[in-house]
Amino acid sequence: MKNFYLGFKFSFSYFSTVPINFKNSDDLSKKEVLASMLLFLPFVGFILGLGTVVLFSFLAHLEWYGAVISAVVYMMLYGFIHSEAVMDVTDAIYAAHSRKDAYEIIKEPTVGAMGVLYAVGFVLLKISGIVYLFTHNFLMEFVAISMVSRLSLLFLFRVHEFRSSFATQLKASLSNKYLISSFVIFSILGSLLTPYFIILLIQGLFFALLISIFIKNKIGFVNGDVLGATLEGVEILLFLVVALFMV
Repeated sequence: MKNFYLGFKFSFSYFSTVPINFKNSDDLSKKEVLASMLLFLPFVGFILGLGTVVLFSFLAHLEWYGAVISAVVYMMLYGFIHSEAVMDVTDAIYAAHSRKDAYEIIKEPTVGAMGVLYAVGFVLLKISGIVYLFTHNFLMEFVAISMVSRLSLLFLFRVHEFRSSFATQLKASLSNKYLISSFVIFSILGSLLTPYFIILLIQGLFFALLISIFIKNKIGFVNGDVLGATLEGVEILLFLVVALFMV
């Protein structure tokens, strides 16, 4: 039970900016802790998404302005880590085009001009999508997408081999029991939010697979940055799907 609880805390500590404290004696490298961390990853999306919706409920009288504030806060709640991944992956793709070592480029602490430009583009698309959903009252669909995007990452841990020691360690810890449990639990929760959850989930898994394979073909490997960039792409595409087909 302690490892389960540590995994719950570790998930919020790693994938969000929610302040979490650990004791020096807490061993976060245990397989059970890492498995629980992944199990609760969609729950992190649920809480961040729900918190953003609650914020917008207080700012709704500001209309689009309140929606923009809420959208930016959503990204702040996960520390822009997935937006940063877009920068790194873009730089790696352009490095590969120039016959440079994409892995060396993606690990560099600096970022190139193309990475910044693409990240700005992704941020604009994401903010625009959230604003559209909020101003058209697709609040629960937004929360559902926040869960789907993170469930899609669990799926990718089954699909890909990783050029990252930590991602490889996470993959090894994710047994079928934890994977199936996460999908069942959060599919039920998501279906309580919107009757379209399973449709969004299937689409999200499809988008995640396509995006991750596209990036892998470009740079030759998958790591945590590829997963983060994939999450951003999945959310943006699902926002578009809701806007196109659920109005």
